[in-house]
Amino acid sequence: MNYRDLFATDVISSFMKPVDEPIVALGPVLQIFRGILLALVLLPLRKVFFEEKNGLMKLGVIILGLSLLSTIGPTMGSFEGYIYTKIPYMYQMLGYPEAILYVLLFIGILHVSIKYAHRRIITLLSILIMALICFLGIMSFVMA
Repeated sequence: MNYRDLFATDVISSFMKPVDEPIVALGPVLQIFRGILLALVLLPLRKVFFEEKNGLMKLGVIILGLSLLSTIGPTMGSFEGYIYTKIPYMYQMLGYPEAILYVLLFIGILHVSIKYAHRRIITLLSILIMALICFLGIMSFVMA
């Protein structure tokens, strides 16, 4: 998806920052805090997600439901966004494929990390990937 052009359209530019702003470059690093917050909220349900049949699928549905479709405010693509905003439906639905892909990747990676949790390489790869994401995000912020 070409975010630079999409965020420059009249419909989207009224509420989204341009992609070349420094804080936008720091976005992937800041998502770590969002993930921690979401993990803390879902922590009481960990047995449902990790011990029951289709638990990870339930987790994926809950994440999609809470973070995309049923947000508290009228955000793009949410239930309230369709009701209260003037944003055309076409723009409202633009993020759905990406959000579904992210949730599927998250659930897939989580499944692999649970299945092979006893292997040290999985832990090392996870740490390395997170460090790389943080490094690239911080460097993008500094360079912007």
